[in-house]
Amino acid sequence: MTGAAGRVADSTGNWVDTAAPLWLRPYLRLARLDRPIGSWLLLMPCWWSAGLAAIAAGRPYPDPWQCLLFFIGAFVMRGAGCTWNDITDRDLDAMVERTRSRPIPSGQVTVKQALAFLILQALIGLVVLLQFNAFTILLGILSLTTVAIYPFLKRVTHWPQIGLGLAFSWGALMGWPAVFGRLDPAAFILYAGSIAWVIAYDTIYAHQDREDDALIGIKSTAILFSQNTKPMLAVFFSLAVVLIGIAGWLAGAGLIFAIGIAAFALHLAWQVQRLDISDSALCLRLFKSNRDAGLILFAAMILDAAARHLG
Repeated sequence: MTGAAGRVADSTGNWVDTAAPLWLRPYLRLARLDRPIGSWLLLMPCWWSAGLAAIAAGRPYPDPWQCLLFFIGAFVMRGAGCTWNDITDRDLDAMVERTRSRPIPSGQVTVKQALAFLILQALIGLVVLLQFNAFTILLGILSLTTVAIYPFLKRVTHWPQIGLGLAFSWGALMGWPAVFGRLDPAAFILYAGSIAWVIAYDTIYAHQDREDDALIGIKSTAILFSQNTKPMLAVFFSLAVVLIGIAGWLAGAGLIFAIGIAAFALHLAWQVQRLDISDSALCLRLFKSNRDAGLILFAAMILDAAARHLG
């Protein structure tokens, strides 16, 4: 197998294609390390939760060690989740133009090899998780239920994005107890706001496959919302802003956080205004831009914590 032959249709010309050893490339693609945007999006709620916890605890900044652990954990566990998703969806992926060249349906790796790789990633994730307190470890283990269930939702409901939101927002429940050893209303409300954010951005992403999905019976909010996607995105993005803003208020955040949530809201509004659901390339660009929106909000939390500490 050549490097070119093993490429995935919706991700070419990246470092995996050009620099990784040939034998390793299919596994890196299974873990989506050729497309790290999903790992960044999984990471954002973790960092938000850590940022709000720092504000509430009166610390000058989020714990750098914990932020590093969340970074490693997000990339490893997103890889494990994607590997599980590819195992369960291998037959469906073979019927969709964008996904039929993924490692399992294209024959680059077997299901048994993928399962072994999944176990390896899960073990690395466990090592990371064990660095936290007992309550946070328990929450991390509980998150696996949402990861396990998510791939099957698209077969039975037009709202699989809720399942993804539950899984991808779980980090909002992790950063806070990593500091306090418990969950408080601010963390739960941050979690709810993040779920609304995920539903919206994954709807944008799902529009890339809307026609293929409809043909093979896969359900999504992109199909459900169709031409009403923009107003529905506005609803969910607005809900995200309001809930995350309330979480910040409960944590004791101040003016800098308020400016950050306003900038976050403007970025989301720009996505809605810019969206053209018939333009797959644009949908992908807007989806990816949510990393920047998340980093804007996290930066505001860091600055707010520092300002409050100095004040």
